[in-house]
Amino acid sequence: MNDTTRDSQSADDSCPADAATRSGCPVQAVASGSGGRHSYLVTGYTEARQALGDERLSKDTAAFFAGKDSKRRLHPAVAHTMLASDPPRHTRLRKLVTGAFTSGAVAAIRPSITRLTDELLDRWPAGGPVDLVADLAVPLPVMVICELLGVPETDRPKVRHWSAELFSAGRPDRTDAASHAVAAYMTGLIASKRLRPGDSLLDRLIAVRDGADRLDEEELVSLAVLLLVAGHETTTHFLGNAALALLRHPAAMERLRGDPDALPRALDELLRFDSPVSTSTFRFSTEAITLGGTEIPAGVPVLIALGAANRDPERFPAPDRLDLDRDATGHLGFGHGIHRCVGAPLAKAEADIALRAILIRFPGIRLAVPADRLERRQTRLVSGLESLPVLL
Repeated sequence: MNDTTRDSQSADDSCPADAATRSGCPVQAVASGSGGRHSYLVTGYTEARQALGDERLSKDTAAFFAGKDSKRRLHPAVAHTMLASDPPRHTRLRKLVTGAFTSGAVAAIRPSITRLTDELLDRWPAGGPVDLVADLAVPLPVMVICELLGVPETDRPKVRHWSAELFSAGRPDRTDAASHAVAAYMTGLIASKRLRPGDSLLDRLIAVRDGADRLDEEELVSLAVLLLVAGHETTTHFLGNAALALLRHPAAMERLRGDPDALPRALDELLRFDSPVSTSTFRFSTEAITLGGTEIPAGVPVLIALGAANRDPERFPAPDRLDLDRDATGHLGFGHGIHRCVGAPLAKAEADIALRAILIRFPGIRLAVPADRLERRQTRLVSGLESLPVLL
């Protein structure tokens, strides 16, 4: 979360960096900070998929940065999450939460997601203007994950603030401070739930910790923090990017409005077309490997550009065209392999429900400003819109 860079760019050109990297080698060395150090950037689809499943690329950030001088002061609950670990630790932690995000489990909470979506859309003024990002894409995923975890409604604005700070690029002091704030909050919430148990996902994780002792206290806090903040930022960008793609492709939007049941399949193409996650989370080589004909030495970071891979013409012909008839199920928007996004079914359910409701309730929805005036939040990790003003 903390090694991001930010710039603003036109939403009319959603993947300029991707286009540039696709024109070169699928795996290439890139400068990494000062001192002549290099990382390796993977942009080809085949190579990205291979890298995501290669056990020689470790996600154990603690091992990589051990002994290295760093001024960062991230809280351990944020720095050493399940995302930043390898098997067998990763396997053990993931098994504890996978059940909450299966398709069946998500289907059971669809009525709750629908209710929350309707509550937000009911506030939209007739005719607009409305900021689809601020008034739907940002609050909905926060509301959903907070309900799932049992976070009190009065605390949700704080959660939104801390999440935004954790993803703030170029401000490590704010990121570090937010990591301590959210870890302290979650420690307190866990203590409160021990006194007054409920039936939320967090309560079930506490029972695992206090019963079978398969979680130590730091792991419990870390897992709870990860579930709280990791999913909703990317889901926000998923919703915003998908809505913009449809607004800029009226024929596709009308097609889905006439056949809303086609939306779940279309979500894969929308994810491929404008991936909310630009680059996968940190990995480094534990030994020398060859990837896409490029020799990568041991001990160097390997950055996997998911957005570029999803626009690789070798895998997706005419990749810069939104094509709802395309079979895009092989996209890498949720990653691949053992670290594939555990919350993917929940993110797709939220997008399906929210976009379906917009299409049905607001048949005249359109952009309130030219697409080239929209600003993107482009970091090394995520790519999405700062705002999306629409008229209804």
